[in-house]
Amino acid sequence: MKKRRLLTSGVMVSEIGLGCMSFGGFYGATDETESHETLGAALDLGIDFLDTANVYGLGISETVIGSFLRGDASKFRIATKAGIWRDKEHGNRGFNNKPDYLRSELEGSLRRLGVEHVDLFYIHRRDRELEIENVMETLLGLKAEGKIGGIGFSEIAPASLRRAVAVGPVDVVQSEYSLWSRQPDLGMLQACQDLGVTLVAYSPLARGMVSSVTPNPTTFLDKDFRKNNPRFLEPNFGFNRPYAKAFQAYAQDNGTTATALALAWCLARGENIIPIPGTRSPAHLSECALASELTLTSDMMTEIEQILPAGWAHGDRYSQAQWNGPEGYC
Repeated sequence: MKKRRLLTSGVMVSEIGLGCMSFGGFYGATDETESHETLGAALDLGIDFLDTANVYGLGISETVIGSFLRGDASKFRIATKAGIWRDKEHGNRGFNNKPDYLRSELEGSLRRLGVEHVDLFYIHRRDRELEIENVMETLLGLKAEGKIGGIGFSEIAPASLRRAVAVGPVDVVQSEYSLWSRQPDLGMLQACQDLGVTLVAYSPLARGMVSSVTPNPTTFLDKDFRKNNPRFLEPNFGFNRPYAKAFQAYAQDNGTTATALALAWCLARGENIIPIPGTRSPAHLSECALASELTLTSDMMTEIEQILPAGWAHGDRYSQAQWNGPEGYC
């Protein structure tokens, strides 16, 4: 497994990471045994970067990782997040980036993970009532205390990134980026490259749509994020399916799988991009790891663009309720 730089300090990680949201049941029920098998497979494959958050399963994802680590923080480079609060009883959510809240949530994450330090700590979503410069001061304080190794922001705008970098080093921005969600091409990729920031691409397989098996919305459980997502609802899904099938056929014609090809496309978009496919299946993770062995030619990149041109996806990437949080910038 090849490596890429994660932090401005020079910390390197596998160029394919593992998104751990599904450990918390985001796409359906899971259990600790299954998640541990996936983490073990990651180590065998050379995947050493885990991305989780305090709200994934309301702490379940972090707890599962912690029970696998058993206090040995050397197994993985770990990123976690805070800034979203959830009301489990009523299903409400909001955003809080205040110093006391971030500190408290980070300490909770450290306890669940069973570690004294995380390599990367993100602001999961911005609290619009606070200036990002003030939030940076809080994060720099946590870094100075040794509780976090690097600073990240998820789903912010390029303009916000530039304001944050003016206060101190930002190591990572996390954004949704895939063959059907390409908003970062309109400013974020360029800003990250200009500022020496790593872009961690979440949902790089388009929530399964550009993977080797096309999702079937009729099988989605009620808790599945995609259940009410516009791109998986008709008539949008009916328009999107033929594109996905054409991409799968192209991958097969080139001796690989759609999953590996979609991740290789992400890697080819910039040397500072680290995709983090989410899975709780060792077999699926093994397929993801194949992307590190693929080298896409310029002709292949052009052909992929013809099959899945920018803007091909029908439907918004979020419903109106799901849009609450990400910063818009175009």
